[in-house]
Amino acid sequence: MTEHSGIKKGFIALTLLLYILAGILPSQTQEKKEPPFPFSEYQLSNGLKVIISEDNSLPLVSVVVAYNVGSIYEQAGKFGLAHLLERLMFQGSENVRPMQHISLIDKVGGILNATTTEDKTIFQQTVSSNQLARILWLESDRMRSLQITQSNVEQAKGTILEEIRHRKATEPYRESYLIFDQLLYPDTPPYIHPVIGEEADMRNITADDVKKFYSDFYIPNNAVLSIAGNIDKKKAISEVRKYFETIPKGKEPHPIPLPEDSKKTPIVVPITDSLAPSPGFHLGYEIAHPSSNDFYAMKIIEYILLRGKTSRLYNRLIKKDGTALYISGGIEKKKNLARLKIFVINNNEIMAGRSKRAIFSEINKLRSRQISTEELIKVKNMFKMDYINQYTTSLGKALLLAETFLSKKSLDALSTELDKYLAVTSYNIIRATNKYLIKGRIILDIKIR
Repeated sequence: MTEHSGIKKGFIALTLLLYILAGILPSQTQEKKEPPFPFSEYQLSNGLKVIISEDNSLPLVSVVVAYNVGSIYEQAGKFGLAHLLERLMFQGSENVRPMQHISLIDKVGGILNATTTEDKTIFQQTVSSNQLARILWLESDRMRSLQITQSNVEQAKGTILEEIRHRKATEPYRESYLIFDQLLYPDTPPYIHPVIGEEADMRNITADDVKKFYSDFYIPNNAVLSIAGNIDKKKAISEVRKYFETIPKGKEPHPIPLPEDSKKTPIVVPITDSLAPSPGFHLGYEIAHPSSNDFYAMKIIEYILLRGKTSRLYNRLIKKDGTALYISGGIEKKKNLARLKIFVINNNEIMAGRSKRAIFSEINKLRSRQISTEELIKVKNMFKMDYINQYTTSLGKALLLAETFLSKKSLDALSTELDKYLAVTSYNIIRATNKYLIKGRIILDIKIR
């Protein structure tokens, strides 16, 4: 071997070592990581996004149609429109009678559900795989030709108004949740009203309001169709084109203004809740945006503090100190914003004070002490199980694909998403705790009469 070739090999070895130390490898040595399950993406000429995943484990198919619209897209004075329209989607279309959508799925032994959140509306069905065409026909018919009349709008409004009144009368801490959101989120009305709406707004909504909302947002170019199950991919996309491609493309919805975090100063606000049987409090923090790298560490922190009966806060407040009767919480996402929220119920205000001090103590431990290897492994294993459980069924796969698309993340991110959570280190946890959970906490104290 010549001296020149030896120097060259040594240089290559040193270069590879530097890449490894930096946590990267040259592209030719990297292997593209496969997604957790196979899927294919398509886009129809009218803008409808279609995602198909073949899963032959059971003779079932799940169909999810998700629209990029929720309560934060509503105008002030018309809050509750998105939830109202979700109800009306079952009240008939050009070829489907009122409630027939539900009866046709019941008839073949299928299951269905619908939900509206702040930033999305999702319709889901699971049926035997030979019923795929039926579901596609039903979904396409109401995307194309939903029947919106004064009569069915008023009927749906009456049902929702009764639901609002029932919740106000029977959910003792409901009002505190609404007030807490007003403190925790930017002063932007769409972010701080209940998804179901308010009584005054619901009464003011007209059939014309509903028609405009439907034509603005329930359009193919503002939706994603996700199919997972025991199907033939080529035949499935052919059926999709048959039922959906002739639906006209709508005008591109105007993007809603997304508020930025306000870097709130710490505040404590007391309220008296006449319905609350016991005192308690809400505690919240502005945290990393869902699209940021810090969000991965915050999700692991959520598991450390709040997930399960072995979590630090449950163990401290319920098991060890006995200062709390109940504790719940977790990370909440609304479009580009995320919050860590904790809710505690106590026997009395003295115990509420002790519970708060215990929570702050546990947070201070996270900011100053490395979590043990054993606890970090346990928490990550719990998170990994929950994450994988999302796609153990055909419905789970269809929902994960649709929701990932609506989050504006590339579906390619599914290949590495779990790895990013599992790569969180003790240092990442200390850094994120100091960055997000020390300053700017918001407390709403609930007192009883």
